[in-house]
Amino acid sequence: MLRRPRTDFWQVGIVPARLEDLTPARLAALRERITWLPDAGRWRYLADPFGLVRGRSLHVFVEAFDYRVKRAVIERHEFARDTLAWRGGRTVLDQPFHLSYPQVFEHGGQTWMVPESYQAGEVALYRATDASLDHWQREAALLSGLPVADASLIEHQGRWWMFYALVGPGGRDQRELHVAYAPTLTGRWTPLDINPVRVDLSGARPAGRPFVAADGVLTLPVQDSRSGYGGATRLLRFLRLTPERVVIDAMEPAFTGDLASDTHTAGLHTLSGCGEFSLIDVKRIDRSRAKQWLDLRRRWRRLLGR
Repeated sequence: MLRRPRTDFWQVGIVPARLEDLTPARLAALRERITWLPDAGRWRYLADPFGLVRGRSLHVFVEAFDYRVKRAVIERHEFARDTLAWRGGRTVLDQPFHLSYPQVFEHGGQTWMVPESYQAGEVALYRATDASLDHWQREAALLSGLPVADASLIEHQGRWWMFYALVGPGGRDQRELHVAYAPTLTGRWTPLDINPVRVDLSGARPAGRPFVAADGVLTLPVQDSRSGYGGATRLLRFLRLTPERVVIDAMEPAFTGDLASDTHTAGLHTLSGCGEFSLIDVKRIDRSRAKQWLDLRRRWRRLLGR
């Protein structure tokens, strides 16, 4: 008898707490106050949230994945900052290849995005070309020729730092953390000679925007994949970060899906701060055989050139 397929579905939530103040216990205490993004529809999900606060609006950028084409685009969802009432969403970046993990940030009077695009073989920098944040222009490749996943950037102590994973055999992207640095946002970016700086399935692949904690320590959310891809998220504290030496302290305990949701309890793989809010995504696993028919129809359409 054929084994039932496993299909992951993610849901994005807005937690009314600053990431610097969030702990697993506090996340559990706030679960009734989490605002969830609208359902993405059949065979679709939203994941990898990053956000910007602009005036009275919270803009949440997400990966919008469709199993029918096995590819994702980037969507922007707008919320009222005070009530978190949803104002609508739309696709803002669509490429012939898969896009995800849309880290957005402001620097030098401009708004930037660095989405994951490892299928294109590069880490690309995009710039918003309008105030609505609906149109984006590719400005530069920060890294090329590497299968980079979930690049996470921050300016800290006079340098720009990029934390990332490399897609490779045996789940390499889930157990290795790599770092690059640059004098400016546009480079030149240089991977550390001592990469990978961490090899540990319990916390390596980036899982959200890096931030500086109250005590001045650079902190990075990372995935804990010991129970499977995206099973949980924890924080890494960089007690020392230079091109020559990296000292890391992994914080316990981890953030898990069951702390935030009754229905999506199988994982939590993004933890991203945005002003007074924290953005998360949580996972449920579907075992329906309908996924097998969906895959067959997609392959058939590909053979027919449709």
